Amino acid sequence: MLPYIIRRLAIGAVVLVVASFVVFLLVSLSGDPLAQLKANPHIPPAVIAQRERLLHLNESIFARYWIWVSHMFRGDFGNSIAGYPVGPILWGKLGVTLRLVVGATLLSVMFGVGLGVISARRQYSVVDYSATFASFVFFSTPVFVVGILLKQFLAVRVNLAAGKTLLYTLGQQSALLEPSFGSRLLDYTEHTILPVITLTLVTYPAWSRYQRAEMLDVQNSDYIRLARAKGLSPRRVLVRHILRNALIPVVTVIGLDTAAIFGGAVVTESVFGWNAMGQFLLTGIQQIDVNVVLAYLMLTAGIVILFNLLVDIIYGYLDPRIRHA
Repeated sequence: MLPYIIRRLAIGAVVLVVASFVVFLLVSLSGDPLAQLKANPHIPPAVIAQRERLLHLNESIFARYWIWVSHMFRGDFGNSIAGYPVGPILWGKLGVTLRLVVGATLLSVMFGVGLGVISARRQYSVVDYSATFASFVFFSTPVFVVGILLKQFLAVRVNLAAGKTLLYTLGQQSALLEPSFGSRLLDYTEHTILPVITLTLVTYPAWSRYQRAEMLDVQNSDYIRLARAKGLSPRRVLVRHILRNALIPVVTVIGLDTAAIFGGAVVTESVFGWNAMGQFLLTGIQQIDVNVVLAYLMLTAGIVILFNLLVDIIYGYLDPRIRHA
């Protein structure tokens, strides 16, 4: 298994290097970050030239790339056009976004795989039709619509019934937090529940459909009929033979959808007013702040590659033929 992991790490490193150059090239050529400054006739040319030197805009594209890479490996990602270091702000916002992404991913896997298995085992039943209908409804609904509906119809009613705010609809934490760990954890949870549910509802349907389709395909295979004929218990046939083989393509889809989850997180954070990586990216795009946009994209690319590495390891565990290939 170790040689297999090393090979995947090497491939991931090459992909990250190529992605870093492509992303840098696209973002650098997307616009002039000093366009507003140059449009102001009261700004002396000497001031503009000084800002260009500070941002290395007077260098060639390859020299700027090398400077940016050196800052990226130091973890500070350079300075924004406003002059503040990008790295410390990015790392702080990443922790907030991961609360949403990790929670939504875990719930989506649980609901997607679980409902897919149940639908396949009870094909054409009321449960199957209900799960299919719900999956298509949530899959076809934009994430911001789901978030708004949950705020209006779920959060308001739950809070009124409880007589206090249990589900927060704005912000990632309260303005004034008590110093105790328990109070902070409770506050973070109350602010995170609704955004996590929102992102989960638009993520799990596709995984559920994939899981159902794979379960139906595997459970009708010849080797499953052979396993049943040999007298294996239904539970053993389901867990060791049907589910394990049906999970292989589903795990691949989950890994590939990691980038889509981060994209959905940007919209979800905007709906619920979270000051996290989504707001960080949107501000950078509006201001054509190259280092800010690059920092977000590269960090997201690194996380996606890490998720796909994890998927490859799980893939190798599920199918021994892969890790020995």
